[in-house]
Amino acid sequence: MAGGTWTSQNKVQPGVYINTRSKGNLSVSIGEKGTVAIAEPLSWGPSGIVQTIIPGEDLRPYIGYDITHAKAMFLREMMKGSDTTAGPIKILLYRPGGTGGTKATATVGSLTATALYDGVRGNDITVIVSEDPDTEGTFDVSTVIDGTIVDEQSVTKISDLAANAWVTFSGTGNLGETVGTPLTGGQDPMVAPMDYANFLTAIEPYQFDILVYDGTDNTVMQAMASFVKRISENVGTKCQAVMANAHTCNSEWVISVDNGVKLSDGTVLTTQQVTWWLGGAEAGAQYNQSLTYSRYPDAVETVPRLTDTQITEAIKAGKIVFIDNFDTVKVCTDINTLTSFTVDKGQEYSKNRVMRVLDQICNDIYRQFSLYYIGKTDNNDTGRNLLKGWIVGYLNEMQANGGIQNFVPDDVTVAPGNSVDSVLITIAIQPVDSIEKIYVNVNVSVNTAAE
Repeated sequence: MAGGTWTSQNKVQPGVYINTRSKGNLSVSIGEKGTVAIAEPLSWGPSGIVQTIIPGEDLRPYIGYDITHAKAMFLREMMKGSDTTAGPIKILLYRPGGTGGTKATATVGSLTATALYDGVRGNDITVIVSEDPDTEGTFDVSTVIDGTIVDEQSVTKISDLAANAWVTFSGTGNLGETVGTPLTGGQDPMVAPMDYANFLTAIEPYQFDILVYDGTDNTVMQAMASFVKRISENVGTKCQAVMANAHTCNSEWVISVDNGVKLSDGTVLTTQQVTWWLGGAEAGAQYNQSLTYSRYPDAVETVPRLTDTQITEAIKAGKIVFIDNFDTVKVCTDINTLTSFTVDKGQEYSKNRVMRVLDQICNDIYRQFSLYYIGKTDNNDTGRNLLKGWIVGYLNEMQANGGIQNFVPDDVTVAPGNSVDSVLITIAIQPVDSIEKIYVNVNVSVNTAAE
């Protein structure tokens, strides 16, 4: 269905078209939020498709490794959340196809075992074939990874073997015994910018809040920035991208991080790698929450440590930076890369908590009206009052939860549009931001009577 922003009432497709702009100083439930999407080069798993991971699930079917492995660090960091906000409720994972990847294989007599996916993880698989001591002519074929049997089949001939979650079998004839034959030859594919273009095509039909790119390719970064801008302004679903050193994007749809952190075990995460945590934390933060001064769990030091002047300049340039604060690492201020302000897009658009409020409202109105109103509601006073009633109830709930303030029902008008099948909705809201600057006067008086 069509959606996005509008300049004049000239749209052709049925849809919900929503604008937001600064004003002056700039069932009715809040929808679900907390989905983060990422394209990550991997050593296992299906490529070219979007997989949905729910935090807490076994990660091996998706990436070939469990949550404790170094190869799962990007997901581990992404799921952490902060001391004030939850992590994501859903991760959309895409493995780029790349080129040059190979599947590991092993041959045992007439039997060939081939890893299900290309990548070096296949080299960790071993196949054991042993004859059943109690049944002559029957063989137990075990697939072993990291010392654990993940599949075991009892067969009399090769053609009886079925593929499992790790390997496929081929060959004809009888089986021969082996105490353990490792698969070899698995190689990871090389990922190019075009693979990220394919990712953007694959992810577009999905609903997500944050798109993460953890690389350094400037062409890909520009593509990501253009993508989230187009999705947010033309398609109708609002989202942001989290990247490293992307402050020149100058966009409310792009969040840029500018330094890394050291974890308690000594692991140093680069500026690109901390996009994992920041992307998950931004996705998990609700419309009434800010990441300003939120703690990065298990981080003990910023890398590099910035001076006070550098921090100030970074904020002015639209960069999120981590700061050292009482033996913890925190987000200095939760901002995006927008630094050029206009009458219609003021400084408040650079604050991610404000953007979450606006995005939540736009996404929820888009969904609600698409499901229940378009094509089903009369364009008369009664029908328009139904639209207004839902919006007022929705915004009252958001105000009760601290997302907006000073809202009254008269801040919503639903009027006939320029055509018989259109309406024009105007909403005035004042998003709530978090207290970030506290100025204190301490007045000292002298008790002269006691002198």
